[in-house]
Amino acid sequence: MSTTYTLDTKTDRAHPTPKPMKRLTVPAIRGRKTDGESGEPLVMLTAYTVRTAQLLDPHCDMLLVGDSLGQVIYGLDSTIPVSLDMMIAHGSAVVRGSYHSLVIVDMPFGSYEQSPDHAIRSATRVMKETGAAAIKMEGGEAMAETVAFLSQRGIPVMGHVGLTPQAVNVLGGHKVQGRDEATAAKVLADAKAIDEAGAFSIVIEGVIEPIAIETTRAVSCPTIGIGASAACDGQVLVTEDMLGMFDRVPRFVKKYDDMAAQVTQAVERYAAEVRSRAFPEEAQTYQPKK
Repeated sequence: MSTTYTLDTKTDRAHPTPKPMKRLTVPAIRGRKTDGESGEPLVMLTAYTVRTAQLLDPHCDMLLVGDSLGQVIYGLDSTIPVSLDMMIAHGSAVVRGSYHSLVIVDMPFGSYEQSPDHAIRSATRVMKETGAAAIKMEGGEAMAETVAFLSQRGIPVMGHVGLTPQAVNVLGGHKVQGRDEATAAKVLADAKAIDEAGAFSIVIEGVIEPIAIETTRAVSCPTIGIGASAACDGQVLVTEDMLGMFDRVPRFVKKYDDMAAQVTQAVERYAAEVRSRAFPEEAQTYQPKK
């Protein structure tokens, strides 16, 4: 879909004038890897709001509306309490704020595991109500039937293997996967199963690098690494982590800025000017016409 309309940007924060551009498609993303070889690595970041989407969109191939919004936006302890309604609300915002990137919405815990029929009801809501191009589901071999069921019915699926946050209670915490033969074999088998089931890409999270590399080579669809390897076919990070909005972040995060400090300094200046009556100045007030 290309965006060709023009809107007044002077007073409407939600609708800056976009450049006409075709949005990336699932086949285009899938086609970035052929015969086991990928071209330019895929760039993906999380987005939860219109404004974030607007800022990230020109630089990304994909925007993930992750269930990590539970912690980042709502201050929850994990992704487990995140609801389908929450994902749909934020997914809709990100679609409205983007015109180039492929938008993928996470399926939250409890919205798809019961059966393929259960999954398609939830995924259909997401697709209809957000306008997103795809959904993401955690799980490997156990979810392969569901991945195939959705893919065959017009719902593109991004898979997610390795450290799967929704399974944190089963995994016993956010533990790196692949350090022993059993978990290494599971990561590989899970990725192969959902690749064969029709996933158009797979997130590999929290997996030791040799296993991430082996898994990337073993599947036909692109892999997106997070705490995995630069050899994956693309990378994803939580945007707020990457920008330095939080003091504590996982080891695999590289902070590209210190936005928390910048925000703090700006608010300190604002507060000082309000208390000293230096703000607002004449430029920020309405005066009688002369």
